[in-house]
Amino acid sequence: MLKNRDIIIVGQQAWDTEIGSNCKNIALEFSKTNRVLYVNPPLDRITKFRGKSDPKVQKRLDVISGDQNGLEKIAPNLYNLYPNKLIESINWLPGDFIFDLFNKINNKRFASCIKAAITELGLKDYILFNDSDIFRSFYLKELIHPSLSIYYSRDNMIATEYYRKHGLKLEPKIIAKNDLCTANSEYLKNYCKQFNPNAEYVGQGCDLSIFNDFHDDTETEEFNNIKLPIIGYVGVLTSARLDIDLISHLATNKPEWSIVLVGPEDEAFKNSNLHQLPNVHFLGPKSPEDLPKYVNLFDVCFNPQAINPLTIGNYPRKIDEYLAMGKPTVATRTESMVVFKDYVSLVDDKFEYVPAIEKLLEGNNSDLIEARKRFALSHSWENSVNLIYKAIDQTLKS
Repeated sequence: MLKNRDIIIVGQQAWDTEIGSNCKNIALEFSKTNRVLYVNPPLDRITKFRGKSDPKVQKRLDVISGDQNGLEKIAPNLYNLYPNKLIESINWLPGDFIFDLFNKINNKRFASCIKAAITELGLKDYILFNDSDIFRSFYLKELIHPSLSIYYSRDNMIATEYYRKHGLKLEPKIIAKNDLCTANSEYLKNYCKQFNPNAEYVGQGCDLSIFNDFHDDTETEEFNNIKLPIIGYVGVLTSARLDIDLISHLATNKPEWSIVLVGPEDEAFKNSNLHQLPNVHFLGPKSPEDLPKYVNLFDVCFNPQAINPLTIGNYPRKIDEYLAMGKPTVATRTESMVVFKDYVSLVDDKFEYVPAIEKLLEGNNSDLIEARKRFALSHSWENSVNLIYKAIDQTLKS
């Protein structure tokens, strides 16, 4: 365990984001034994003009104008910094030279905010932990001189259009110049290792309490007219991540099964042939705290993942949620799914889904249910951060 160190965290998501965040959970875990400065991304010029009515943007403008202090203490060992400098919106700039020129200016502005907080808090011998902030933090290692710099890879960033434009060249460079790279999937670890030999898999933390602690066997009205067995999925229904053809194949080849999909749909799903299949049931979006109620009624859970650059490196937290309830689960095989191979039936294409589900329906028992639960609960934030600590210790020693 790392103790009594100062850690500066930069990344993609601000502390006041409403959605879940790996980086916020890591910061909370770090702060149990270390002093942590969590730095929000600086406000950029386009966001300033587009979001004038947004309270979050207004708060940042108040900090920039000096009307509000940007450094806040949010826990005994945890501070949050709102940078008091505006940066330029530069991703649209063509060519490497002009982009790099303005990116250096942005990095210097950002670094000056962090340096002021370092002085105010008296941080010493600090570690820089970068949650995939490719552009704004590209030069931070050179500008704030941490004793150790870490790049954390949790998504295949350059698979998205925004990051692909300049990230194809810059992400390998920022990975290479960090002292240590940590990744939440084997795929991303191997990707980082191409540019930095000191790359380690540190797993993924999950808060599974609402799934593991669920003990309600009551039926819901939505399931009254749905025949058993139920093959279910919970989550956003988006064609960018899920294989519609696979789901259609499953439903048409096993009309006696009910395929239940819980979550909001994108346009591709709304317009798909799945809505014409009588054994496919769309139950719509649900609040997160209600999801265990639906998973509980599934006979088999499935993750019909599409294989593409956006999905291939992602850690599938959804699988941990299914396993935390002891559910038999089938999923498309990827490099990131290999860690689940002893607890999940992994298949290579749509043709293998039907026999895999048939086998799961026939072979469930209490021992398997408990083993799945234990495995899922091992994926805690404490365990993931302990792997980060181990990688830090090995790097410092070397």
